[in-house]
Amino acid sequence: MAKDTKERILMAALDMFSKKGYEGTNIRELSASLGLVKSGIYKHFESKEAIWNALLDRMIAYYGERFGSPEHLPPVPDSPEEFIAMTMRMADLTIHDEQIVKTRKVLTLEQFRDDRARNLATKHFLTGLTEMFTHIFAGMMDKGLLRRGDPAMLAFAYATPISALIHLCDREPEKTEDAIRKIEAFSRHFIATYGVE
Repeated sequence: MAKDTKERILMAALDMFSKKGYEGTNIRELSASLGLVKSGIYKHFESKEAIWNALLDRMIAYYGERFGSPEHLPPVPDSPEEFIAMTMRMADLTIHDEQIVKTRKVLTLEQFRDDRARNLATKHFLTGLTEMFTHIFAGMMDKGLLRRGDPAMLAFAYATPISALIHLCDREPEKTEDAIRKIEAFSRHFIATYGVE
């Protein structure tokens, strides 16, 4: 029961932080949203900062399990179509998974206030994607699916526009379907440009 309450607190905190930011969220409103009194929150977390840190830990684990991490890299595709399908699965998860969307919003809001949020934003929006695709592109080069080149530079060139389109979906949800089409078109263009015929 306590574990369920702790999880409910973290999910409510993610929702509030993604809308109001850390500073705009207070424990009284958080507890009221859960039907608890403030002491009910403090039974599980000693402070708002403790909730924040537990939430960041949870977000790292959740993202890593579903999307990938340096410890859990996706397999290298065996064909260009498999690569495009993998890209679209990743984009779909990132655009439609409610917890990942809220996490991205929290990191976007809090990257200017909190060092840990800043570091996670850099990792999730740029460096982590680049590292993941560096691994994928190096493997695809070894399999003869991509022309030889600098896999890190290719990864940077590939991940950056996709990341920008994902952020567009957060800002302007009405453009989501168009952004998804552009991600697929870009993925196919990338394979047509750098793939081995």
